[in-house]
Amino acid sequence: MRSLSLFVLLFCGAVALGNCQEKASAPADDSAKARVFISDSESWETAGGGGGSRGNYGGGFSGGARPQTAEIIKTFGQRCPDVMVNNIAEKTDYIVLLDHEGGKGALRHKNKVAVFARLSGDTITSKSTLSLGGSVQDACEAVTNDWAAHGPAMRAAAAAALIKTSPAQIQVSPVVVSEKQTNGKLSVISVPDGADIEVDGSFVGNTPSDVQVLEGDHSVSVKKTGFKNWERKLKVTAGSNVRLNAELEKTESQ
Repeated sequence: MRSLSLFVLLFCGAVALGNCQEKASAPADDSAKARVFISDSESWETAGGGGGSRGNYGGGFSGGARPQTAEIIKTFGQRCPDVMVNNIAEKTDYIVLLDHEGGKGALRHKNKVAVFARLSGDTITSKSTLSLGGSVQDACEAVTNDWAAHGPAMRAAAAAALIKTSPAQIQVSPVVVSEKQTNGKLSVISVPDGADIEVDGSFVGNTPSDVQVLEGDHSVSVKKTGFKNWERKLKVTAGSNVRLNAELEKTESQ
């Protein structure tokens, strides 16, 4: 009987020790996860007004952060645990732009998602879904797949860019203070506002918004349900700020 009790004690001790060793040998390595910055394209533009005629336009806008962004971040953290959400855009690998419409029936929601590589600004995915969860899932899959293919290269490029712009590098070689700017800015407003903005066929936000684009030729579309699509083709130069005022015309059925 004593031999049996001793065997049971030894066996239980071995099992407990094995569990402890297993937990200790599998720490969470968050540094290897892709980091994302979550934003709602209307978070910083909540109110505005304006008017005009014959090509002349005037108006004013004001705004602030909306609680909706916190809801989106919470949903993203629950649906996509393999990435790290960070609230400093400059420290992330991807920018995720999510728009969630509430106050409508489920089949009338127009949830949109766009994912960009932070360093290059390239579009990874751009889609529309019927639910916030679907948008988050699409963004999660896009980030996970792209990170698996390009993660190490993206981190290496980010480290190289940080070295080039570090204070020590600037003091040693003042010639490298700034790199050649290759981006321009589009400031897009519309009457009425709240319209979708697409650049080269990809959704990038809602009016009014400022959009960073690479220099070169681009196609800009402003779309809103019940109104005719507004489109312009333009050439953007580095460092330029192009202002676009889209006065939308109602469709004939309206």
